[in-house]
Amino acid sequence: MKIKKLIVAAAALLIMSGCTTEKVGYFQDVQSGEVIQMQPARVVKAQPGDKLSILVSSKNPQLAYLYNLPIVGHYETSTSSATLGNSRIASYKVDENGDIQFPILGKLHIADMTRAEIAETIRTQLVTQDLLKDATVTVDFLDLYFSVMGEVKTPGRFLIDHDKTTLLDALSRAGDLTIYGKRDNVLVMREENGKQMTYRIDLSNAASLYNSPAFYLKQEDIVYVEPNERRAREATPLGNSLANPSLWVSVASFTMSLAVLIFK
Repeated sequence: MKIKKLIVAAAALLIMSGCTTEKVGYFQDVQSGEVIQMQPARVVKAQPGDKLSILVSSKNPQLAYLYNLPIVGHYETSTSSATLGNSRIASYKVDENGDIQFPILGKLHIADMTRAEIAETIRTQLVTQDLLKDATVTVDFLDLYFSVMGEVKTPGRFLIDHDKTTLLDALSRAGDLTIYGKRDNVLVMREENGKQMTYRIDLSNAASLYNSPAFYLKQEDIVYVEPNERRAREATPLGNSLANPSLWVSVASFTMSLAVLIFK
């Protein structure tokens, strides 16, 4: 009788363990009305290798023309590049020293500057050098990307089309995590000063997310969502069979029946 009771208890435990739900919710630690401190907003800044569109305009278009590349104008941003009609807009490429060659002004160092800072630097030089008194400068980044890999619905490479792009923006663009993605261990890889930096973020913990240096993404960041144990087991020969509660219920039932026959 004791053996029979032990077998029944073991079967019950197996059933309960198999029915537990995985941690799939976001921001589980957040209480209503709670205020959470965040990292300062990270605005996209120019880095070596970046491409920029810089448009100088003025009340005198002929004077402004001198400070623009041959093909300029208003454009629409697509997933691949900025285009003007069927023509590609000429762009400035930031060299390895963080410089660009600008018409008439010559070499300008713009590394680690935002769009607004680059525009103001060029406008100030044009005005103070008495080259174009009413200059208006518009700067846009071209072909800046981040990548999302792993357990998301649509992994891929995505265009950074606005400043202050966050990790949540990235995951939304990739269709959100699948049910098999680990919410508590999302990896962001970033190259900084010639080194590969890694950041681990727990999406179920708001403080971990909003206080992470990787909450605001940079160009060329890679976001990787690790598969959970259930997905990982699918790569093994037995897959998730051993984790299936019905299998262990059958085993327990068979064991109990066998024990009854032996010890009755």
